[in-house]
Amino acid sequence: MRRIPLQFLVALVVALSMLLTAAALIYQGYRGMEAAMVETASQSAEQLTRFTQERIRALVEPGQAALRLLRHDPLTQAQDLPTRLNRVPALAETLQTNPLLSAIYIGYDTGEFLLLRHLDHAKNREFFQPPSEASFVLQTISLAETSSRFPWTGEWRFFNDQYQLLETRKKPDYRFDPRTRVWYQRALQAEHTVLTPPYVFFTTQEVGITLAQRASNGRAVMGLDATTHDLSDQMQGLKLTPHTEIALLSADNKVLAYPDLQRVILREEHNTRLAFLDELNIVPLSHLLDHPIPEGQALRYHSDGRVWYGLVSHLTAFNDENLRILIAAPAQELLADVWNILLNQARWALLLLAALILLGIFLGRRIGQPLYQLADQIQSLIHFDFSQPIQVHSRIQEVQQLRDVLQGMAETIKSFESIALTLNREEALDPMLSQVLEYLLQAVKCRQGAIYLVDNERKILQKHTQFGEVLYPSHLPLEQTDLPLKAAHSQAHASLLQDRRKTTLGLLIIDLEGVLEQTERQAVCRFMDDISGSAAVAIETRQLIKSQQALLDAIIKLIADAIDAKSPYTSGHCERVPELAEMILDAALRDQSPAFAAFRLDARERQAFHLAAWLHDCGKIISPEFIIDKATKLETIYNRIHEIRVRFEVLHRDAEISCLQAQLKGQPAALAEQLCRQTQAQLHEEFALIAAANQGGEFLSDEVIQRIQQIGRRTWLRHFDDRLGLSQDEQARLEMLPAAPLPCPEFLLADKAEHIQPWGERIPPVRAEDPRNRWGFDMQLPAHALNTGELYNLCIRRGTLSEEERFRINEHIVHTIIMLESLPLPEHLQRVPAIAGHHHEKMDGSGYPKRLTSEQMSWEEKIMAVADVYEALTASDRPYKPGKTLSESLQIMLKMVQEQHLDAEVFQLFLRSGAYRRYAERFLKPEQLDQPDITALINACQASIQTRPMP
Repeated sequence: MRRIPLQFLVALVVALSMLLTAAALIYQGYRGMEAAMVETASQSAEQLTRFTQERIRALVEPGQAALRLLRHDPLTQAQDLPTRLNRVPALAETLQTNPLLSAIYIGYDTGEFLLLRHLDHAKNREFFQPPSEASFVLQTISLAETSSRFPWTGEWRFFNDQYQLLETRKKPDYRFDPRTRVWYQRALQAEHTVLTPPYVFFTTQEVGITLAQRASNGRAVMGLDATTHDLSDQMQGLKLTPHTEIALLSADNKVLAYPDLQRVILREEHNTRLAFLDELNIVPLSHLLDHPIPEGQALRYHSDGRVWYGLVSHLTAFNDENLRILIAAPAQELLADVWNILLNQARWALLLLAALILLGIFLGRRIGQPLYQLADQIQSLIHFDFSQPIQVHSRIQEVQQLRDVLQGMAETIKSFESIALTLNREEALDPMLSQVLEYLLQAVKCRQGAIYLVDNERKILQKHTQFGEVLYPSHLPLEQTDLPLKAAHSQAHASLLQDRRKTTLGLLIIDLEGVLEQTERQAVCRFMDDISGSAAVAIETRQLIKSQQALLDAIIKLIADAIDAKSPYTSGHCERVPELAEMILDAALRDQSPAFAAFRLDARERQAFHLAAWLHDCGKIISPEFIIDKATKLETIYNRIHEIRVRFEVLHRDAEISCLQAQLKGQPAALAEQLCRQTQAQLHEEFALIAAANQGGEFLSDEVIQRIQQIGRRTWLRHFDDRLGLSQDEQARLEMLPAAPLPCPEFLLADKAEHIQPWGERIPPVRAEDPRNRWGFDMQLPAHALNTGELYNLCIRRGTLSEEERFRINEHIVHTIIMLESLPLPEHLQRVPAIAGHHHEKMDGSGYPKRLTSEQMSWEEKIMAVADVYEALTASDRPYKPGKTLSESLQIMLKMVQEQHLDAEVFQLFLRSGAYRRYAERFLKPEQLDQPDITALINACQASIQTRPMP
């Protein structure tokens, strides 16, 4: 026997119950809404009947009031046409005050007739063809003045809105005897106003009604015409549905009003009349005539292949006429909203049925298959997904207990997974300890705990983090880890954090309050002891990383200190530039100007900048010290000015010798001594010039250089061999040159071949075309490695360094980049060589070592350039120059910005952030701290940017 699952039975019962309920509700709803719609249709028919009666009264009552006044008007007693024409204004006023009236007229017992009509309708103007200014037409039939075949004369007269006669037309064919008209005859016999049923007017062929009343003298009848075309228009708007048929019928079934009035008016050969209902072939309305129904009740019937609802209402506006309104509405249209509502209800019922089927399936599963659901969720645990909680709920106690056990296991594994991820991923020690403690407390269902780490200097356990409300001691004795804890809290358990060598690194404390079972307490303690081993390894690793980072920082600062200590000419530079650079960097990260709004650095990038700032001049460690410290032009390892001074001493003594020799040859002593003194004085003056030029303090003009070269052409006599006591390199440079015989004349100042030191095989790879240049350098290489020529160095126009020596100074940045890129830097430090090595680049691409432009440099590199220049300008511990004031330094830097050597945005940030002032207050002397005009500097900087030509 096949068994049916419980969840299927539950779903089936719910679905069948819903189907039966929905069917009953929909049927009852349909019947109720059908009755409501039919009742609404009946009420609408009653409203239509009342509206029609009100419209008829609106037509009749103003006319009756006007007739009661006009029956006493002098017009009723006028005997001739001129007298009657005098009353035209009064008749026109009556028409204008009653917009529903189309014409006013009077018939006399003589057969004469007068009618005034308003020309406000297009049909009237089309029929009468009046002058354009005409507002009224007066139609008259009067007795002929002369005997003729016809005793009456017909005329039309047109008046404007001021009642002035515009035109008179003779109308011989206008023949009309009012005495033959029904309205005349009925009014003549009645004492009150008579009202005719709607009919077709003789002149305008419009459908309307006539109100007539006998004049007070009994010799004339006054009449008013009112059109009923607006009833047909109103019927069009009062149709219950688009295809509803509605008509107003007389007692003899003439159609008095119908939405399409043109179908109602039938034009025959000599007559125009209203159509009978049967002539219109309106089958649904004809059915109502053939099958009378009680008034005000809707009749459901079939006609013309459709289902209709019909209603009949009688009008009482015409007391003597049996007028009826017939209404027939298609059931399909009348009940369209009902069917739409039923369709929507059916849709909602189906949706609800589907939802209840799903609910039944869900309830069936909740009732019958909680274990299957548990099995499905355990599959997630098997696949190492511990993020989803166990969502099984059941009234079965054992199932619920199993669910709680599985949920606890999943949470514990999830906490253990979080601990493992934290131990592996979190780099900082303190956040790692806080997260590990929090996850551990979640795993063991405890609420309080703490972690202590060993402080080796103080020999104590220092508290690093805690969780919960218990206030643990800030430190513990390293030798007694349990006693203070027992005193503080009797339920605390402590686990030592030991590395692989069993060295104590710290202490893990968990408050076991709430863990009631002894076996459970023991399990928690074992788990804590196990997890403490992993935590200890992570702590050891991070402490090792931290110590290595500290060692790296110390080595970097040691290198910087060694470079600063190597030469007094760079004293403190490598230490102060990082301080200033990080001030500017902090300002850039806080700045919200458009240039720096998107500039962001994370902790790793900040570390890279920090290292680069401290290593920005590390290449100077291999720069020749005698070049870095070169204070004069002739200085190499020592200052060669002393050699030249000795030569001058030789020439000075030669002058004395020449004087004595001249006296021995008979020259007068006075003349010889005078010549000697003149020569010696000139030598003193020339040496002073050479000594001043050697200092390099001023720019050398062409005249001074020419004078130095002239002085250098003096000769002295060398008696000793200049090739003795030389080094191997010096001897190698002189091997190709012949030795001069002694004694040998020598120039006072000379550029000799041995003064030139060639590059040899040690040519640096700095040219762009050098295949060894894999760093992107682009520097001009001097022809020689070194040129110590005396004239060559003395003729340096500015400073003390020659082109070769200047290159060796600049070469330090090349070595900086090469040295740093040779290091196995991790990924987050890959930009250290660029940040450290590009601070001598210029924004216009004329810097070194790579000729980078502003677009090719990062903000960090531009910041390093500004910091390097500002420190160099303001440094007061250089033996070769005094430190400049703030104003002097910033003016020089502004000029460098204007010449596109420094970045304008970084310079403006440097000024407006106040970093220049904070640095100065820490490192500059008080006499350097003047008050520069920062606003003027920023404005000048911005002006230079605006006037700078586009690249």
